[in-house]
Amino acid sequence: MFRSTLRCANTFATVAKQRSFLSTIKYSASHEYIKVDGNTGIVGITKHAADALGDVVFVDLPSVGAKFAAGASFGSVESVKAASDVYSPVAGEVLAVNSELEGNPGKVNESPLSEGWFIKLKIDNVKDLDKLLDEAGYKKHLEETAH
Repeated sequence: MFRSTLRCANTFATVAKQRSFLSTIKYSASHEYIKVDGNTGIVGITKHAADALGDVVFVDLPSVGAKFAAGASFGSVESVKAASDVYSPVAGEVLAVNSELEGNPGKVNESPLSEGWFIKLKIDNVKDLDKLLDEAGYKKHLEETAH
């Protein structure tokens, strides 16, 4: 009985951690996401954007130390179908770039929310996150803009 209770408690803790993690992702209407951890965030394009682009063949990323305003283009992504700018969901300074994308831009399609991230930002003002969509708001945005 004790083992069963312990297993149940561990499962609950894991699910709670996953929910907490999911709640830290914010989305822009232009299909970028930011995974927030304190005053830093990992930025990339959403699965919806990656799927719409098709096979990504090139990603142009900024230099570490570059600063961007919220909504400013920080790079671009090219696919077999199209090219598109990528926008910073919040103002901040680039702390790191995903150099893995240079040799393997397809990671954007394979895993946009984990291995396909673009930049890590030091967020200038965490209150800017309030202007972004949560997961439910982003899903609603997708439904409203579907053709």
